[in-house]
Amino acid sequence: MLLNVQGREAYCYTGGKPFNPALPAAVFIHGAQHDHSVWTLQTRYFAHHGFSVLAVDLPGHGRSKGPALNSVEAMADWLLAFLDAAKVQKAIVIGHSMGSLIALETASKAPARIIKLALAGTAYPMKVSAMLLDAAKNQEQTAIDMVNIWSHSSIAQKPSCPGPGFYAMGGNRRLMERIASLNPDHVFYTDFFACDAYANGEAAAISVQCPTLFVLAGQDTMTPPKAAAALITAIPHGKVIRIAGSGHNLMAEQPDAVLDALFAFAGS
Repeated sequence: MLLNVQGREAYCYTGGKPFNPALPAAVFIHGAQHDHSVWTLQTRYFAHHGFSVLAVDLPGHGRSKGPALNSVEAMADWLLAFLDAAKVQKAIVIGHSMGSLIALETASKAPARIIKLALAGTAYPMKVSAMLLDAAKNQEQTAIDMVNIWSHSSIAQKPSCPGPGFYAMGGNRRLMERIASLNPDHVFYTDFFACDAYANGEAAAISVQCPTLFVLAGQDTMTPPKAAAALITAIPHGKVIRIAGSGHNLMAEQPDAVLDALFAFAGS
């Protein structure tokens, strides 16, 4: 589905079903150098089981036009404008990695609109090393290769993981390379810069009153479970689920476990 958001064309995936504003809305936000497709399995299930789905492409990513935004706060403002354009008054918001910070900031900015919040592969602060920031700006393919290795629990997942013909590491690498080819204006660096600079996470978390779920991967080296401690402490009513056998790209490595956690939370 294409919408006009802040004067530019924005795309969202609706899970293979027409968007129906009469159904509960579930909004999915991807992470750095990704697009809506990281949520394909989860969003299709949601869309065919009682929810309307909006899996966004953030500006400068995938099919959404414009430059990538350089702050989490600006991306949260964009997401609220997106909800306005879609005529969604209340939503469950689910974010992964950078997307989790956007979801958190959005819930803080508009507490009456966000009725449930799910943060996957999250951390605060979400600092990025100077070496990786430099690689993302000046040697993007090197940054892609490094992050792709660090985002998975193994370089050789078991055969048919999570389905026949599916190669978790290869698929993720090609997606990041595609984002780079669609928008050569240092999207990876811009995304990492926004994560590294975000300083409102603890204050935003303290303000969150809606039901909250943390979905953390047991073998995540990008955002280790312990890196979510500040947010978990600030949202004491949040529920924590740890996904075994997965690195940072948990939606691809353990898609069914992630789906089960999210769908049970959304429907509770």
